[in-house]
Amino acid sequence: MKKSAIIVIFLLLVLGLSAQTHTRVFQENIRTLRVAREVLLLDDINPLQISFDEMSHEVHFYSYTVRMLNSDLLSGEYLTGFPTAEINDYAHSMNTSREYTHYWFEFPNADMTLTKSGDYRLTIYEDNDPDNKVAEIDFKVVEPLVKIAANVRSNTDIEFNGRYQQVDIDLNTTHLDIKDPSEIRVVVTQNNRLDNAVTLDKPKFIGRNNLQYKQMRELIFEGGNEFHHFDAYSRFYAGTGIDRVYYEMGDYNVLLFADEIAQGGYSHRFDEDGSYMINAEHTHADDTEAEYMWVHWMLPVDKPFFDGMIYVGGELFHNEMSLRNRMQYDNEHRCYWLTALVKQGAYDYQYWFVPKGQNKTTTQRVDGSFWETENEYAIYIYWRPFGARYDRLVGTQLIRSNR
Repeated sequence: MKKSAIIVIFLLLVLGLSAQTHTRVFQENIRTLRVAREVLLLDDINPLQISFDEMSHEVHFYSYTVRMLNSDLLSGEYLTGFPTAEINDYAHSMNTSREYTHYWFEFPNADMTLTKSGDYRLTIYEDNDPDNKVAEIDFKVVEPLVKIAANVRSNTDIEFNGRYQQVDIDLNTTHLDIKDPSEIRVVVTQNNRLDNAVTLDKPKFIGRNNLQYKQMRELIFEGGNEFHHFDAYSRFYAGTGIDRVYYEMGDYNVLLFADEIAQGGYSHRFDEDGSYMINAEHTHADDTEAEYMWVHWMLPVDKPFFDGMIYVGGELFHNEMSLRNRMQYDNEHRCYWLTALVKQGAYDYQYWFVPKGQNKTTTQRVDGSFWETENEYAIYIYWRPFGARYDRLVGTQLIRSNR
């Protein structure tokens, strides 16, 4: 008998609505770009809470604009108010070894609101120059017209109870006037990553007011392993995952315990699927009183991997692969290492291997992959009727495997 992983589906709001964001930073002096993951529901929009740090006490003039993705609409057709807005709220850091200025704002707001569901990109730029981009934030606005039933199981079409997880999706489309199933597009992400995101244009089964995406090889994901974790809440004491904290040449340093190549089977540990939280002891305002620290990762390996690169993955690096989070190999100490400037807090991370010539990561080279791993899957349902000029986001839901 096939054995399936036990799944508990966490519904966000009544219909399982959720919204995740993806962020990119373009300037080295910009750090800790954060977006609170709040639901953006069309016609009753709770604002995103957006913030970032600029690494000085100089006051910079930042503005932002918003445009709709996957759309042929003009801005006036999906946006009301002004096409651009300024970021006016900021505060300087206090009693920190490194100076920085914390900026924050909400969107949507009284100056700018949205009238259509779909995918959006908010671009922050400096000195009224749209070409001088500071950061980008991709987010979603939902109109809940589709009911989603989904689960994750361990028995897949490519192996049984091993390294992979299978996602199955069942859509109730009663409230949509669908002429052709090709009007529907389904996107599935794992742990808010884009490198292994899946897009489906055709269902496996078509019924009356029902589309099913089940037993599809496209929806087989590497289970991966639970994230590693460290908590750098203190400047004086070593928190979880930390060997020691020390002060040197005007900066605090956090030396993490050396990690190891995974051996043997799955071992459960609690994590937050790659997210992080800013937190500092003995402070009244973490946003402006938390220190920036040099965090040092070390992964002992006898020989370097010549067929690809190792990255430290997670939302602390925007779930991307870049020079900021690519590990280097030290021949003398026979290990991979990475040093990055990180704001005090609690962080999840994984080791991602990217084979040469590919842009999709795997955890199997370092952390291993197991069907028992707890992962967060986000499901997005888009609808573009024949003749329409934009993709409507008509359903979204989060499910978690094995939790």
